[in-house]
Amino acid sequence: QVQLVESGGGLVQPGGSLRLSCAVSGFTFSNDAMSWYRQAPGKAREFTAYISSTADGTDYADSVAGRFTISRDNAKNTVYLQMNSLKLEDTAVYYCQAPRIGAWGQGTQVTVSS
Repeated sequence: QVQLVESGGGLVQPGGSLRLSCAVSGFTFSNDAMSWYRQAPGKAREFTAYISSTADGTDYADSVAGRFTISRDNAKNTVYLQMNSLKLEDTAVYYCQAPRIGAWGQGTQVTVSS
C-alpha cells in the first residue's frame, strides 16, 4: 500500500527557514515525479512545487518561486521542500503527492507568525 508521510513542519518567524520531508513507500519512488501542495486556512489546496523523477525538472508556484526549493533523495525514498524567507501567507498544511498515483500524505502544519 502507498504511504506518504510528511514531517518537518512547525512554528517559524517571518524571514525564517524550514525544511519539510516526505517519506514514501509502496511504489518505486525513483520512477515517479513528486509534488508539494499546501492548504491555508479557509482556502483550497494549491500547487506549490514539482520535481521530475530524475530531478532534472522542477516547477514552482509563482508565490514561492525563488524562496522554496524542492529536492529528492532516491536512496532514502524522500522528497524535500526547503522553505526560505518565509512569509505569513506561507502558513498552511503542506502535503506531498505522487501525481501518477494521486495519493496524498497526511500533511504537516507550517505556521509563520511573529
